[in-house]
Amino acid sequence: MKAVVYRGPHEVAVEDRPDPSIQAPTDAVVRLTTTNICGSDLHMYEGRTSVEEGKILGHENMGIVESVGAAITRIKVGDRVSVPFNVACGTCRNCLHGWTSYCLRTNPMQGMDGAAYGYANMGPYDGGQAEFLRVPYADFNLLRLPPGTEHENDFTMLSDIFPTGWHGTELAGQAPGDTVAVFGAGPVGLMAAHSALIKGADRVFVVDKESDRLAMAEKIGAIPVNFAEGDPVEQIMDATNGVGADCGVEAVGYQAHDPSGEEHPEMVLDNLVDVVRSTGGIGVVGVYVPQDPNAPDKRAQQGRIGWQYGTFFTKGQRMGTGQCPVMRYNRQLRDLIINGRARPSFLVSHELPLDQAPEAYGHFDRRDQGWTKVLLHPGQGS
Repeated sequence: MKAVVYRGPHEVAVEDRPDPSIQAPTDAVVRLTTTNICGSDLHMYEGRTSVEEGKILGHENMGIVESVGAAITRIKVGDRVSVPFNVACGTCRNCLHGWTSYCLRTNPMQGMDGAAYGYANMGPYDGGQAEFLRVPYADFNLLRLPPGTEHENDFTMLSDIFPTGWHGTELAGQAPGDTVAVFGAGPVGLMAAHSALIKGADRVFVVDKESDRLAMAEKIGAIPVNFAEGDPVEQIMDATNGVGADCGVEAVGYQAHDPSGEEHPEMVLDNLVDVVRSTGGIGVVGVYVPQDPNAPDKRAQQGRIGWQYGTFFTKGQRMGTGQCPVMRYNRQLRDLIINGRARPSFLVSHELPLDQAPEAYGHFDRRDQGWTKVLLHPGQGS
């Protein structure tokens, strides 16, 4: 099969790899119809993780079941499915409590709970930016979709970014009527804004500096805040008559940077502490890592980020963090799409064949104008 393979900083290649096969009775093999480039893939692409060369990338996957193991009883060959990015066993303590993103059995790496496809430190699993994908524990993990091709570009968001955006608002404790501040207008931030509006937010401020992304935020009913034009905290405080936001979502992560491009890993956390009112909640779904050898200072290289914890404590704020347990939300979000209540495909900018992935990674990494979300279709010709 053809697959997108990591070859070093700023280099991916489309290579021939062996087709995946059934390795355990609980496996399935999925023929990919759509697989996405995620903003978190860029951490690996830029050489800011420990991902090994030769890794097949891609954790936002959907397609058609091609084959199943002998123990599979729920999923059938020919089913159209969404593949959550979490690889979960379904029976450990965390899975049974709904925390499939912290499965205790699927990642053999010492000290790491939770596994994912095609990602650094998240287990030995090949990614789905390829023609086929092996899915362990398929009866538990796969989400069945209506047959056909309807809603393809919406359903492809169910594997990660739509549930992750929703999870950000849940971690923040958003309630109907809340004013929400979302930092980051990449795909996850836009999904958080979309989720907040679906959940009845009064106002949603979206902070970024890229004009195309801010235009998308405005198009879905959010209020764009360009941090290159002034302090985003002051802009939101002015717009709320000094009250601030009821809650906020961090959708940027450890490579946060100022308008000049200089990195400040604490910047968004500090801004959220300042802009969220006392007793408000903050949901952090932007990626942070235990070690970042290429960070701008020694403490950040060790995963130590100095942020306004004292003010956070004094204001009595709450914070939830971590990767999204996709299965907690994906069925409900699927049904919102089917019934016309959600349309996450609004952020799709490019649909390309798999062999154009290297060029697409470059455009997306540079934040080139108009490159907001790239979908790859493995079955599509050049």
